[in-house]
Amino acid sequence: MCGCCFCLVLYEEFASPRAEMSCGHAVTPMSLTNWCRRLLEEVRFKFVCGQPNCNREWPYVEVRKMALLTPEEREYFESTMALNTAREYFNSKTCPGCSFSVTRKDDSNLSVRCQICTVRKGRAYEFCWQCLKEWKGPQPRTDRCDNDGCFNEALKTLRTCPEILFESVKNVRGCPSIRACPTCGSLLEHTSKKCKNLLCPRCRVEFCFVCLKATFKLSCPRTQRQLTSGTKLQQPYELKRD
Repeated sequence: MCGCCFCLVLYEEFASPRAEMSCGHAVTPMSLTNWCRRLLEEVRFKFVCGQPNCNREWPYVEVRKMALLTPEEREYFESTMALNTAREYFNSKTCPGCSFSVTRKDDSNLSVRCQICTVRKGRAYEFCWQCLKEWKGPQPRTDRCDNDGCFNEALKTLRTCPEILFESVKNVRGCPSIRACPTCGSLLEHTSKKCKNLLCPRCRVEFCFVCLKATFKLSCPRTQRQLTSGTKLQQPYELKRD
């Protein structure tokens, strides 16, 4: 959104009083909430003033205080900020040919083209998103390239991890002890104690370890092991315990 559009949001006639932000510009709680929501919808993870020639960053603690965010709004803001941050930092890797950062646009294809190397070499240069070597073999592929040693460590863990027996959840059999968060792909291990629901420490989204859905039902059908290469996984691989 441009600065002019921000002014329209900022100075709409809301009934609530205005307050001055750290950058010196006045806002109302509702106008500030609306503006920051739009930034989050644009996949931003930082809040900045939209006044022309300002662009001053507002700390989240300031936004939370001045916008008078409700508990539900705080939960939405914080989970969306975490997701947007993850998209920014975990969807790029270093090209093995030139050492520049490259972003993958197609999550269903491990073959990624580096434009810098393509120009320098005078031919299409592609590397494997998984093993970070120059691409070998046909593509698109979602499982691996033809380089020796190219395999998905996270998928191997999901396939081979032992089953879990919950201490306080009855009639659940055959549930893997490690799951990939259905939102961000972080690998999480359940200790078998307490509730079957887990809060992912990375994206702050809570889900059921049994059915992999954002549900709070007492009983639900068990989802099979996440065995396909299409499973959303965190990159780089990291295992976290509940």
